[in-house]
Amino acid sequence: MKLGFWEILVILVVALLVIGPDKLPYYTKKLGVALKEFRKVSESVTKEMRESVIDPLEEASAPLREAVEPITELKKDIEGSFKSVERDFNNIGKPKKNSPKQPQEEPNTAETAVQTAEETPAAAADTEPVAEKVKEE
Repeated sequence: MKLGFWEILVILVVALLVIGPDKLPYYTKKLGVALKEFRKVSESVTKEMRESVIDPLEEASAPLREAVEPITELKKDIEGSFKSVERDFNNIGKPKKNSPKQPQEEPNTAETAVQTAEETPAAAADTEPVAEKVKEE
């Protein structure tokens, strides 16, 4: 529970009216000491609970988590395989979707001429004079 500014102000005004201005500093000091002692006790109880209950439970549960991890991975693999089989079973008798054909690259004409010239000696004889004519120009 959090108190806002106005709630604290109302409490102080009521305390001032009930206790009086003479005794108010004395009681506020006692209240401060009591709150400090309460926090100290609650922190020590929390620390003891953590040390005696929570930490041993976490230490005991760590090996169990490690033992369960392969089982969960196996479960995921089995579920994936089951879904794959189910999908394949549902697709029985349905036509397969054709993947879009990739456009074929047009061969480079200069590279093609060199390749064919290398492959056939007659074509090589025809291309040599053309290459000489191009060089002369």
